[in-house]
Amino acid sequence: MGVKGFVEGGIASIVAGCSTHPLDLLKVRMQLQGEAHAPMQPVQSLRPALAFHTTTSAGHIQSPPRVGLLTLGIRLVQKEGVAALFSGVSATILRQTLYSTTRMGLYDILKQKWADPETRNMPLASKILAGLIAGGIGAVVGNPADVAMVRMQADGRLPPTQRRNYKSVVDAITRMAKQEGVTSLWRGSSLTVNRAMLVTASQLASYDQIKEMILAKEVMREGLGTHVTASFAAGFIAAVVSNPVDVIKTRVMNMKVEAGKAPPYQGAVDCAVKTVKAEGPMALYKGFIPTISRQGPFTIVLFVSLEQVRKLLKDL
Repeated sequence: MGVKGFVEGGIASIVAGCSTHPLDLLKVRMQLQGEAHAPMQPVQSLRPALAFHTTTSAGHIQSPPRVGLLTLGIRLVQKEGVAALFSGVSATILRQTLYSTTRMGLYDILKQKWADPETRNMPLASKILAGLIAGGIGAVVGNPADVAMVRMQADGRLPPTQRRNYKSVVDAITRMAKQEGVTSLWRGSSLTVNRAMLVTASQLASYDQIKEMILAKEVMREGLGTHVTASFAAGFIAAVVSNPVDVIKTRVMNMKVEAGKAPPYQGAVDCAVKTVKAEGPMALYKGFIPTISRQGPFTIVLFVSLEQVRKLLKDL
């Protein structure tokens, strides 16, 4: 019974992760905008579509601090091609296989243990606690793939000479371990764990709670409409709760640490302080539009797929 929860959650998570990957990539790019130490590209390396950027005295250009989701997407396709929207998709698949499979499976196990035997429901506080535990453990397992995914998604924004050019998620993880040490695979893990705990608790707990309320009040019957409504609400709640941690996590994971030089950030708190000082408090909600644009569809696809997979595997 416990193993089936992992399989169901894993399949649904991979489907959801792959289908919303381009939005996740745009979210990462938006979260990295405006970094004080962000590299500037030479004017001649850019296409005409980007020619309106401001030029520095050193002959370099600095991108505007804020660019919208649609504009960023158009520029990315113009500069890097349509295939760039799926940069790091192999890391997404591995991340969903490790992180989401673990968190979904553990949450299912805890739900079975803590649920009321008659109603098969459990109190909201228990749902939140189950989500915190499952999310934290899942994040530790999936952190190497998470670091690889962030780097692969962000690579295209760097000047050609500074790009890491990872061939795949396996290549990324192997090179990080060799060049930066095995511990680099868990860079930003405290942030990943915190974010995963928040996302899992808010996403899974709110989905279950809202679905139960809809059915109890007979607003809708069990079915696709109920699943879509509950999952969209859960996605919005998860996005609001997790975005600040997600911004800091993205920046810490993506930072370049050069030998003999101090890293751009000393840790999560230092990153948060520098980000707010340089860009203001709302910088912690950079990428919120693509975050909710992704979290909404991701959560809908996740739970609709999960419900369908459960139907297919219910007799196993």
